[in-house]
Amino acid sequence: MIHECAQKPADVLAEVYVNVRRRGQFVVLAMCDCELLGRVLRDGKIVFEVREEFYKGHRVSVEEAIELCKQSTIVNMVGQCIVDKALEEGLIHPEAILKISGVPHAQIVKM
Repeated sequence: MIHECAQKPADVLAEVYVNVRRRGQFVVLAMCDCELLGRVLRDGKIVFEVREEFYKGHRVSVEEAIELCKQSTIVNMVGQCIVDKALEEGLIHPEAILKISGVPHAQIVKM
C-alpha cells in the first residue's frame, strides 16, 4: 500500500488532523494522517479506533503539527506521514513505534 504522503510531490505539503487539549499544566496533542480519521485498525487482539472525537481538530501541514508536538507534554500520533516526520525530527525513537495493521502509532510523554 502506498501512503498518501508518499504520493504527494515534494512541493505539496501533506496534512494531518491535530486536536490540542489543555489539562491543567499539561498540553495533550492527538494527531493523525487525514486519511485515517474514522478508521478502525485491527491486529490480532488489538482494536485501535482513530476516533473523530479524539483526533479531529484542525487540519494542518505535517510541519505545523511537528511544531505543536514540540510544545506539547503528551502526544498521541497515528499514521505514516506524521510518525515518519516525528522520527526524522528526533522526537520519537524507532523502537517506540507500534504498527497496527501496518499503520505506525507512537506516543510521547514529557515529564
